[in-house]
Amino acid sequence: MSFNDQLQELQYQISRRKRLENILNDLRTQKEELETKVAALETAKQNEQADVERLEGRTLAAFFYAVIGQKGEKLNRERREAYEAAVLYDAAVLELTSVKNDIARYQSERSELHGCEERYAQLLKEKEKQIQASNIPEAAQLNQFDEQLTLLKSQITETEEAISAGRTAYSYANTILDSLDSAESWGTWDVIGGGMIADIVKHDHLDNAQSQVERLQVQLRRFKTELSDISIRADIQVNIDGFLRFSDFFFDGIFSDWAVLDHISASQTQVKEVRGKITAVLDKLEALKTSLEQEYSRLQKLRSQCISSVRL
Repeated sequence: MSFNDQLQELQYQISRRKRLENILNDLRTQKEELETKVAALETAKQNEQADVERLEGRTLAAFFYAVIGQKGEKLNRERREAYEAAVLYDAAVLELTSVKNDIARYQSERSELHGCEERYAQLLKEKEKQIQASNIPEAAQLNQFDEQLTLLKSQITETEEAISAGRTAYSYANTILDSLDSAESWGTWDVIGGGMIADIVKHDHLDNAQSQVERLQVQLRRFKTELSDISIRADIQVNIDGFLRFSDFFFDGIFSDWAVLDHISASQTQVKEVRGKITAVLDKLEALKTSLEQEYSRLQKLRSQCISSVRL
């Protein structure tokens, strides 16, 4: 491998190492925030479950609600709230686990690049000696081209990584919408008399949507992390409260069923809005990548012309 090739590779490693430092700093901040969130949600989950157990046990509160004929309604509400608290907690734990895994992965990659700055400085000194000995006037210009090309290569790679993360998030959003659309169809059938089968299938699709939303939240965080060093910024968040499993299993009558359909419709609107934001950022990233690639190609041509003009 020539001096230029080695220097380009080391320049890329230096740029990558700096980016990894920025990513790790961002992830450490996310980790602290999520640890606080998980602790609070765990407390809330335990409190909600305690309320359920209190009503299910032989307590004065349970006896009171039984006497006034509201125990079933109260217990159903407490169970729903306990389930919602558990879902929020599980989603936060999943996100925290993902952050920890990302930190470990990026730390491992960073460790592999240890010492690249020192190796670059040493090799650069050796190249400078060679250039001085050869007395080629175009050598300095070639070195400048190499530095610019290495920087562009790093920027193109970073942009491609962000695009990949965004496309994955977009795919999750589409999957969620498919599940919600199916739930809506079965929910409509349920309202007009579809019976228990329609009810079960509807909730199965809602469960799938909920599971995908948790994964989408993790992927959106990764998307934002990949954008940390790129000039495009995106504040994309999904509030999973809108995707909790609906509770009409515990109720009879058309009103609860229509409420579920309204909730599905609101969730569809929310996911479409998120998908639209992802698309907008992806469009900007694609335009940025095209611009960087065009500049890279232009500089490569200029460098080749410079080399061709050198006469030894």
